[in-house]
Amino acid sequence: MLLRLDKSDTRPLHEQVAAAIRRAVAEGECRAGDRLPSARDLSTALDINVNTVLRGLRELRDEGLLEFRRGRGITVAEGADGRSGLQIRVRELIAEASRLGYSRTDLIEMIRGTT
Repeated sequence: MLLRLDKSDTRPLHEQVAAAIRRAVAEGECRAGDRLPSARDLSTALDINVNTVLRGLRELRDEGLLEFRRGRGITVAEGADGRSGLQIRVRELIAEASRLGYSRTDLIEMIRGTT
């Protein structure tokens, strides 16, 4: 798995790490059950602090895209490819809504069909 971060991107580095892994899963580069490199290896390859990598990985674990297993490392969760693609589209929708001046509350109300 080859991850690259854009140092000129204004998003926090942990969000960029999470987005890069999300993209790799959505594009099929990583499949369910695949083991990811260790946080230390990723931090070395990306030239960022290991705690930054861990923060991004925990975010993906909380979304259900990754599983942390003692002795097995970090693996891509079953069904992660579908969730990852959806997460990317949701984030794009939120960004577009924000660009157009809508708040998250406005967006939630639109989705619920109350406006």
